[in-house]
Amino acid sequence: MPLVHGTELFAAARKGHYAIGAFNTNNLEWTRAILAGAQEKNVPVLIQTSMGAAKYMGGYELCKGLIEATVKAMDITVPVIIHLDHGNYEAAKEAIAAGYNSVMFDGHDLPFEENLAKTKEIVKLAHAKGISVEAEVGSIGGEEDGIIGEGELADVEEAKTVAATGVDYLAAGMGNIHGQYPANWKGLNFERLQELADAVDVPLVLHGGSGIPQEQVEKAISMGVAKLNINTECQLAFAKATREYIEAGKDQEGKGFDPRKLLKPGTDAIQATVEEIIGWMGTKPVKLVPEEI
Repeated sequence: MPLVHGTELFAAARKGHYAIGAFNTNNLEWTRAILAGAQEKNVPVLIQTSMGAAKYMGGYELCKGLIEATVKAMDITVPVIIHLDHGNYEAAKEAIAAGYNSVMFDGHDLPFEENLAKTKEIVKLAHAKGISVEAEVGSIGGEEDGIIGEGELADVEEAKTVAATGVDYLAAGMGNIHGQYPANWKGLNFERLQELADAVDVPLVLHGGSGIPQEQVEKAISMGVAKLNINTECQLAFAKATREYIEAGKDQEGKGFDPRKLLKPGTDAIQATVEEIIGWMGTKPVKLVPEEI
């Protein structure tokens, strides 16, 4: 079964100046669509749950089991990383205990010294079980499971200190936000991104990837971003396709109300979105990945 941690894959991505997609799942349909898109493109994929999504789906053990069983049922052959997105200290420990391959401890809202201390603890716990760790320094704008970031830029010295804890990838504020981007958004701060890339060797993570102009994302990838988080674009694609299905009255035709039919257009839209994004982020096909490590 192709379930792996992310350390070597993302290190290879940073070295090779490409990115691997990190897509949030919310249910079975989301999971199937993400895995199908990665399999179609023959590339590694990171499939992740936020704390809120895990609670909605029934807990970390259920989420891990669902993804694992779906990988098996769909005969997925590409590497799959099961990851906790924006977990607090307790959530990171729960995901580690549940058997996730990778966890994010998001302590950016804590005093820096506390964030650093807890990051070290999570790294120790996770690495003892062969699990990768992502940490965050500098707030990401917008809101994620009630954690609101003001969007300030990551401090370079703090980034170096967090990277030295042994984390496998680092999320750093570079002007990005969660959710849909407002019209007055100023764009990514490439000067700060360059400073971060020069200061740390670990793969950098771009959160709030949905809605950033493609050319800015591609530039960020060329500068050291190796993990690109995508959620909102899939949500919008799902909502649009589902709305069109209902507005066309297809749910009233025959057994069009059957959830397997009702949810199919949205599921297909998620897969198409996943494939489109994978297509331009430069992810190496599976057969090439070992050559890049």
